[in-house]
Amino acid sequence: MSVLDNGSVGYNEFMSATALRSIDELHRLASSKLDPDRRVAFGQFMTPSSIANFMASLFQRWPGHIQLLDPGAGVGSLTEAFATRFTSQAPAGARLDITAYEVDPTLERYLRENLEALKARLHGSGRMVSAAVLKRDFIDDVTFELSFARRRYTHTILNPPYKKIGASSDYRMRLRSVGIETGNLYSAFLALSVALTKAGGEIVAIVPRSFCNGTYFRPFRSWLLDRVALKHIHVFESRKKAFQDDNVLQENVIIHLERDCAQGPVTVSVSHDPSFSDYTEQRIPFERIVKPSDPEKFIHIPTIEVDGAESLFVHTLRELGLDVATGPVVDFRLRHHLSAEPTKKSAPLLYAHHFAGGEFRWPREHRKPNAIAINDATRKWLMPRGWYTVTKRFSSKEERRRLVAHVVDPRRLPQQLYGFENHLNVIHAGKKGLTPLLAHGLALFLNSTIIDTHFRSFSGHTQVNATDLRAMRFPSKAVLLKLGRWARKQRKITQEQIDSFIETYGG
Repeated sequence: MSVLDNGSVGYNEFMSATALRSIDELHRLASSKLDPDRRVAFGQFMTPSSIANFMASLFQRWPGHIQLLDPGAGVGSLTEAFATRFTSQAPAGARLDITAYEVDPTLERYLRENLEALKARLHGSGRMVSAAVLKRDFIDDVTFELSFARRRYTHTILNPPYKKIGASSDYRMRLRSVGIETGNLYSAFLALSVALTKAGGEIVAIVPRSFCNGTYFRPFRSWLLDRVALKHIHVFESRKKAFQDDNVLQENVIIHLERDCAQGPVTVSVSHDPSFSDYTEQRIPFERIVKPSDPEKFIHIPTIEVDGAESLFVHTLRELGLDVATGPVVDFRLRHHLSAEPTKKSAPLLYAHHFAGGEFRWPREHRKPNAIAINDATRKWLMPRGWYTVTKRFSSKEERRRLVAHVVDPRRLPQQLYGFENHLNVIHAGKKGLTPLLAHGLALFLNSTIIDTHFRSFSGHTQVNATDLRAMRFPSKAVLLKLGRWARKQRKITQEQIDSFIETYGG
């Protein structure tokens, strides 16, 4: 995607920056020339040098002729890191042909000058380097090129833009024309990069973690895993540190893929931040990353082991005779039937804020309504009175846990029907309530730290979907009832007490 040019960059200014400053300082200089609001709107964030160097270090194959693709190259930090690695790893006499895409006029000028300076630095290394900068839209250009079924790159390194693509947009139509179904620029860039890579070629990318789970990215995951072997996943424990200069809060991962190669164990590594000072890694069987029986093809990233707790991960909700539904009431579609105060002819309408601070309170003074009228237009969206376990669909980025569960107690809601708003997930039994012990046991289980850690192994964003909960595994019903029996005896439960009691059944 392009960003409006905020002014040209003088040659002398650039060459001075290139000669005297680090690539990170060059990023800041280039960023100062861009409209920050538009840059964020189009999802362009420059790669810090420490991340670029780590990404380049993941490449394993260094043949005599390398064809490198860098889509959305910015000022060229990824290409520069790769070229530096090339000079130490590739054999003498090796050739590196670089193709870098950048449509922004300001960044493209920096990129051209940076690549010229790079070639000058590498001159005399005994290796040949050529570079082509394409000031063309990557998606438009590549979807046209793929219609000729050509693949030409041995290596691809990328930090793609992040932005949703409309279902009826020109981009979506062009992607579908080459067999790619996805709704975000980053996954589109990654898919097209894979499509352009030769068999046996390598792709290293830093992307949001959101593609790992959820229905939204299911077609993309299926397409991707049919074409690549997943070799390495790196996770940053802090959401805020990977692109801290750009105030990016997406949870990002670095992935290393190989085109048309046999899948083996996956290296999963973790560090707190881009300094990589506390880097650790482990080799994990692919079957633990993508479960063979999972039709959703969720990509689990078990950065914190939950070994020894196998007894907690036995059954799906379906195997327990349960299911989960997204709250059926979409308030804006039924706004003419909603009211701030309950009446004899209304049902409670429950939102996430009714469970704020770990305490249930209904009705609650709020800008949102508390009740929904019971009539022919609303009855099909309501659920019968009973015990339910509910989770919030969204957590704040600062919230300690991703999973936050509560129990709906019918003794506090004597009405015969309930309305659950769309930002809640509702665990039910055949669209009816649960037993009290089961409702409490499920809530206790979902509120434990070890389960939250398990959930984060395959979910990298703040949304908790019904699909995610269906994919999770839960303890046996007998264990859940024991958890519920204990929970009901407690007047108030701390996180430490929850975790300690759960460990009794996971050890």
